[in-house]
Amino acid sequence: MSVEPRINDRIRVPEVRLVGPNGEQVGIVRVEDALRLAAEADLDLVEVAAEAKPPVAKLMDYGKFKYEAALKAREARKNQVNTVIKEIKLRPKIDPHDYSTKLGHIERFLKAGDKVKVTIWLRGREQSRPELGFRLLQRVAEDIGELGFVESSPKQDGRNMIMVLGPTRKKAEARAEGRRRREQAAEEKAAGAPSSDSGAAAAEATPETETAAQ
Repeated sequence: MSVEPRINDRIRVPEVRLVGPNGEQVGIVRVEDALRLAAEADLDLVEVAAEAKPPVAKLMDYGKFKYEAALKAREARKNQVNTVIKEIKLRPKIDPHDYSTKLGHIERFLKAGDKVKVTIWLRGREQSRPELGFRLLQRVAEDIGELGFVESSPKQDGRNMIMVLGPTRKKAEARAEGRRRREQAAEEKAAGAPSSDSGAAAAEATPETETAAQ
């Protein structure tokens, strides 16, 4: 929970280190003088470093400062992207076609900026040979190329072997790229569509063509 700074008459100290509205250092002044300067400039005296000796106070428009801070916080929340962890499960003796399919899913998730947890199921006698799962996870890490990196190295988790892959590209960047591609596709589609003028011209030319044919 954030604590509101003391402002104006709430600042109950004998003197403050005063900072001007543009960041200039005024120096140590009596709090009465600092309040007078604030009133003359139609600004507020805001305590920005209460723990300092003496406390640091700045001349500013506190209402405007709070409004701009709220806007920045709202924009930061808007741009914040929650990390999603996808999971892909493999068997040690997976066939080539299934492996290619699963690898395609992993690549798609990484391109979208998501993390991927790769789990190897070990059943029966496979549990006594964890190196099978380890080798398969190493293969996956090599096959994803530059799309991602190993965030959590292969390790055994009960009956399974797990590894976590992180995306090279951030999710926000992936979304921005997706928007750019959609916009580009829309522009290309619009550019390729026939204009209404050309359609009208074609309609007008039709009777003449029929007459000539007669």
